[in-house]
Amino acid sequence: MKTIDLNPIIWLKDAEITHSCGRSLASTLYVQPISILLSGDLGSGKTTFLNGFSEALDIQGHLPSPTFALEHLHKTADGKPFLHIDLYRLSGPQADAFIEQTADFLGFRCIEWAQHLQKPLEDPYISIQILDRNRHRGHELTCAFRDMPLPGDADILQWRREMALPEHIAAHCDTVACFAVQMGTSLMQRGDIVRLEALEKAGKIHDLLRFIDFTPGASHADDIPNEPAVWQEIRQLHSGKRHEPACASFLRTRGFSALAEIVEVHGLQLPPKERRTVEQKLLYYADKRVNLDRVVTLDERFADFSKRYNGSRFSKDADIWYTQAKELEEELFGGNPPM
Repeated sequence: MKTIDLNPIIWLKDAEITHSCGRSLASTLYVQPISILLSGDLGSGKTTFLNGFSEALDIQGHLPSPTFALEHLHKTADGKPFLHIDLYRLSGPQADAFIEQTADFLGFRCIEWAQHLQKPLEDPYISIQILDRNRHRGHELTCAFRDMPLPGDADILQWRREMALPEHIAAHCDTVACFAVQMGTSLMQRGDIVRLEALEKAGKIHDLLRFIDFTPGASHADDIPNEPAVWQEIRQLHSGKRHEPACASFLRTRGFSALAEIVEVHGLQLPPKERRTVEQKLLYYADKRVNLDRVVTLDERFADFSKRYNGSRFSKDADIWYTQAKELEEELFGGNPPM
């Protein structure tokens, strides 16, 4: 399987792309309060980026550079405080002391010239670095996310063993994870921010408790003549739930609440508006593009799903997920996905 960089560089060729990239950050937020750290030289586009971010949060008006006032306080459309700080004229202990005064800030705390800080900030925060490789051609942007704990690959393998996850379901999860990351990478190539590592983890575990929904007559159930005892235990533990919210609950009890948000909405129980982040949308879309362990078109997957679950309690779901997936395909890729 091809190795994919989970933290690729985003190329900002001009101010328009920089502004759009800032907007995209608002589509990958999971915790609040949150600090956004921006590092970069003069003219790198930090304030342009933040104007895109604030616009996506429905803050009215242009954000001026707060260089001379050090900070400006704004509010989002839903009343959340948005603090814009500029450390250009401060450095070292002065910068640290100034930031410590706002350590308990509730809302969005955006800090320009974060490279002037000596002391590392406490989690949660997102670090944005804009590098000037060739200003005449554009800038390079990298992101570091310190606001979402993620399980390791060893954790995921252990969970799969504990749940006696069938090999074909594990293969499906791995293919969905890989395909979702490929789709996310294509969005980053056009200038959008995507949490590829979180997306990959979500893909690998999204069907961890898939057996909860196994029904007689469907191929999944036919492949498992003798159910493992743990399946009945998990069904009782999550009585009344389908596998998506059950897996989300599993993750939350282990301290991965943000990751649970991504996994929870890859099914049909919640309306599309609940898929507010780009990772939620990409996981949902990728899952609908993978038939067992093969990437197929939506039409091919729809035909297989309709045949497999014909007459079952899931048969009515086919039209719903197909329509939603086509809408996402249009939203994310203009109807022309890269694969």
